[in-house]
Amino acid sequence: MAKTMNALILETHGTPFRSTEIARPQPRSGEILVRIAASGVNPLDLKIRAGQAAHARHPLPAVLGLDLAGVVEAVGPGVVGFLPGDEVYGMTGGVGGLQGSLAEYAVVDATLLAPKPANLTMREAAAMPLVFITAWEGLVDRARVQAGQSVLVQGGGGGVGHMAIQIARAFGAEVYATDNAEKRDFIQQLGATAIDFRTSDVEDYVTRYTASRGFDLVYDTGGGPMLDASFRAVKHFGHVVSCLGWGTHALAPLSFRAATYSGIFTLAPLLTGEGRSHYGDILREATRLVETGKIKPSLDPRHFGMEQVEAAYAAIESRTANGKIVVNIAA
Repeated sequence: MAKTMNALILETHGTPFRSTEIARPQPRSGEILVRIAASGVNPLDLKIRAGQAAHARHPLPAVLGLDLAGVVEAVGPGVVGFLPGDEVYGMTGGVGGLQGSLAEYAVVDATLLAPKPANLTMREAAAMPLVFITAWEGLVDRARVQAGQSVLVQGGGGGVGHMAIQIARAFGAEVYATDNAEKRDFIQQLGATAIDFRTSDVEDYVTRYTASRGFDLVYDTGGGPMLDASFRAVKHFGHVVSCLGWGTHALAPLSFRAATYSGIFTLAPLLTGEGRSHYGDILREATRLVETGKIKPSLDPRHFGMEQVEAAYAAIESRTANGKIVVNIAA
């Protein structure tokens, strides 16, 4: 086995990646060496690269990349449930000093991994971990979504949003989603009622779709004015969840409805080490839902290799991506 591997290194925030050979890591107790096939690119990866994500600290020089899909190459002592040759996926690094997925191999905490859905390609699987976990934590872990509830997803055409729609529908909820008119067909293909936030204000769509009562559960993916709108869209004793709770917000609209709020910080297990096994469990649920046809990730059709990583990042920064951007690692 070769002792080195190719990796993309970020040496200084805001600069291009440098392709180089570095030592191949070896798994220790509880760890797995994964031969990476594909690396999902998230908007958060761009913020980490730019040095604009203080909450996602990652000392440089470093390998970025939060999501991966690949094949188990070797397992460390104490690892059960995985064998060399198994296809796996997970959100495993790229923050907190943990090596990311823009490399040929990575050693990762075994509890963060799950078996890859058999009916997904490596590219499709690499697109899922962060967005699925973020959506699941909000809808299931915090809000306890149930059949028959009305669920509003703010920003339903985005990465987390399109997963939230599918998860809510898998639980039997009636789903509505805001976004711009260009995302209408996509949202409706996912089985949600599309709402153009540019032409409908909160009171309009709350009146139209809930007879002015408000939605049982609102999942905000955008923060800022979108979160303020969520406080006005939820019903009395309902629940608002946000994965982007930045800014200063008036809580009066939420309080007057006696509603509750939960914030989601998906990176916490990677940064603190606490709760990592739950993420492996969540992805096992994702695998089950994918294999039963209830969840499907949306991918940008373009293919990027490691040598095109700058173009992959630029596609997200320029907002030209049509679905999740994935970098192919294996040839």
